[in-house]
Amino acid sequence: MAPTPPERAEAVLTRSPSLAPLLARGAVLSPFRRPDPSAAHPRTRLVLPGLRPDPAKLASYAKVCGFPAVADTLPVTYPHVLGFPLAMRLMSARDFPLPLLGLVHTSISVTRHRATPSAAFYGLTVYVDGLAPHRRGTEAAVVTELRSGDELVWESRSTYLARHSTTYSGGPERTGDPVLPAVEEWRLPGDLGRRYGAASGDRNPIHLHPLTARLFGFPRAIAHGMWTVARCLAAHGVPDAAGVRAEFRAPVLLPGTVTYAADGGRFALRGGRGRVHLTGEVTSL
Repeated sequence: MAPTPPERAEAVLTRSPSLAPLLARGAVLSPFRRPDPSAAHPRTRLVLPGLRPDPAKLASYAKVCGFPAVADTLPVTYPHVLGFPLAMRLMSARDFPLPLLGLVHTSISVTRHRATPSAAFYGLTVYVDGLAPHRRGTEAAVVTELRSGDELVWESRSTYLARHSTTYSGGPERTGDPVLPAVEEWRLPGDLGRRYGAASGDRNPIHLHPLTARLFGFPRAIAHGMWTVARCLAAHGVPDAAGVRAEFRAPVLLPGTVTYAADGGRFALRGGRGRVHLTGEVTSL
């Protein structure tokens, strides 16, 4: 019989953590990580009560992602931005077994149970839900929850992959993607990563400049995965109560041109020669 996992401790924060020192700490600790799906992971639930979205930051985010400039409801992806500093605090901690540098955001699933007013106060909860083997390494799942009072109004689950050699060959087989009809073509500027980083706080060096991106094996800076899904959802539209799932398939190099495609609830982002960068689906609840 497998041992019962320990109860999660709860740490209540008084403010959102600053991202810069967390990224620096994660960078320093990354070379000492030895990824393993059986490794222990943080059991702490970080809680941030009494959070009200900053109108200026929200407006900046909406502008760079293509959401309406003035809206009474948070963009469906914005709670991820609010919770990202808490996730970074967990993933840069000494007891997180995967290297922060080089982690690849592979998927996100979101459930918005009802509309989330932009002027309301919320409570955030973020925790690491576990590790799992992957064909290319080890994957960590991070859960973010947004509450209005005691009511859970929004929740997400993100997976992050640490790539390393492995003998694991399991997991679902990827089938061919349906070819969705093209809707729009988007020309992405070279400074998109810097603009989204300023709006979201995610200033990972792979997104900011060709020189820093080359340090991690990319020929140019790449767009944030969360920008790609946010931009697609801004174009697609999302009901107040909805489920969203998205899989990040290949990086988008900046500058570049991509094609947004959609049919019914499904959407995708494609590059040249039919390369698929992102696939996703929106369902009404």
